Amino acid sequence: MHDLVITNARICDGLGSALRPGSLGVKDGRISALGEDVGSGRESFDAGGLVLAPGIVDTHTHYDAQITWDPSLNPSPALGVTTVVMGNCGFAIAPCRAADRDLTMRNLVRVEGMSLDAMHAGIQWRFESFPEYMDMIAESGVVPNLAAFVGHSAVRTYVLGDDAPRRQATVDEIAQMCAIVREAMDAGAIGFATSTSPSHNGASGEPMPSRLANDEELRALVGVLGEAERGIFMLTKGGGTSIPFLESLAAETSRPVMIAALLHNSTNPDGVFQELDQIRDARERGHKLYGQVSCCPLTMEFTLAAPYPLEGIAAWSPALTAAPGDLPGILADTGFRDSVEGDLSEPAPVRLFNGEWHKLRVLEVVKPENRCFEGHDVAELAAAEGKRPLDWMLDLALEENLRTTFVAVLLNSDDSAVAKLLTHPASAIALSDAGAHLSFFCDAGFGLHLLGYWVRERQVMSLEEGVRRLTSEPADIYGIRDRGRLSVGAHADLLLFDPQRVARGSSRRVFDLPAGAPRLTSDAIGVHGVWVNGTRVVDDNGVSSDGAGPGQRPGQLLREFAS
Repeated sequence: MHDLVITNARICDGLGSALRPGSLGVKDGRISALGEDVGSGRESFDAGGLVLAPGIVDTHTHYDAQITWDPSLNPSPALGVTTVVMGNCGFAIAPCRAADRDLTMRNLVRVEGMSLDAMHAGIQWRFESFPEYMDMIAESGVVPNLAAFVGHSAVRTYVLGDDAPRRQATVDEIAQMCAIVREAMDAGAIGFATSTSPSHNGASGEPMPSRLANDEELRALVGVLGEAERGIFMLTKGGGTSIPFLESLAAETSRPVMIAALLHNSTNPDGVFQELDQIRDARERGHKLYGQVSCCPLTMEFTLAAPYPLEGIAAWSPALTAAPGDLPGILADTGFRDSVEGDLSEPAPVRLFNGEWHKLRVLEVVKPENRCFEGHDVAELAAAEGKRPLDWMLDLALEENLRTTFVAVLLNSDDSAVAKLLTHPASAIALSDAGAHLSFFCDAGFGLHLLGYWVRERQVMSLEEGVRRLTSEPADIYGIRDRGRLSVGAHADLLLFDPQRVARGSSRRVFDLPAGAPRLTSDAIGVHGVWVNGTRVVDDNGVSSDGAGPGQRPGQLLREFAS
């Protein structure tokens, strides 16, 4: 007898097969039967003709801090996600010496938009090494399945200390870093992650440590994966890192390379497709390169006290490194403003903001007399006053002590271009950034957005293909065994949804982080159930549960992967 039988479902197996009516049986956390009549179970659930699919595999998250206080990894399970991969871009919290904890947290405040108060109150520092971190997670338990990268910036900080964001590593230091990566792989890391993106800056405005690595350092660290004959190399690519160099790493190590974040930039409309074409050509030569794309427009809320979208502008550097008391004077300085304007006159494909002022709106003001600006774009407001848009934005922010909230649609704003990204043969759909940028945006529901907007409304791909792109494809790329598919013997990670309604809801602000810190979240629409390893974690009302205790949290910490 099965533990659970789900009847009257429309089965979407995650492998691209056509939808078919049927039932599914679960025994000991795995799919034990699949077909029209699978027999009886201790528990039975009538799917009511809804679509039953594998749970979503989210391969680009930043739950590294949150996992220490929140085993449910909220809000991902309620949004259909049953497996997450964290540590992307190399922004991990292990390994970490006690002396570096404050720096690590302050780096995450700047680079990932996390709350320092929440991290101070929430992170459980019961570890130093990566293996100790993994053991702590295993002991506490987790609701969705979880895999973790060993992160370059964390490793670099552990070895180089204060010099990590300032210089290249010596031969001996590279050897020490390789030993840490080797230890992490032995402890079950899914791979090694890094970033060379100019948008990724740390606490003091200096580059995140990984950006100081030269090609020799990267080659040595990725080489550890080749020695181990397992693991995936993930990086968020800056303009100085070429696809041919990354192909050479894949060729030398025989390991897959996941390249993020390939988003469409309206000021350089062909750039992302040129890179995807290079990745496709490398694949045709037998090298496993993938281009990580997003199905969501990149929209961010920010203030000038923490202007993440603007920090990739080279001339913004004086503001980036300024002490808080000096920042207003810098933002008011005409020379500073002229330099920023000069940079913006030369669009850069790897920069988040490229002077598209009509896509930047005033979201919320502080002073009542300024409420007339809310909802209007900066280009329109500046023109009405005869000012440059940059001057108008900075003047308003300074008037309100840098507390004005702006919202910008930065990248992926052209639907026709995004449709082309999603259907490109070299693309892999991810980039939710769940767990990070909590005050800027919430894309944890990216999978529901794909199924609702791109599949149902835009009909860019079939439902079967959309589910495959969110489930078996990422599981196979990352070597996650027996997940992302409905087949006998696979783990029973399940998502039940209504294809006529499925979507992600609008973002809303809640105050449920440690220390009462705020975050943006969104609710699922059309989701009627989520199961992890056969245990229901989200009910028909979208309410998720983390179980009564560590022993009852159904997720697995994934430590073994296909080679």
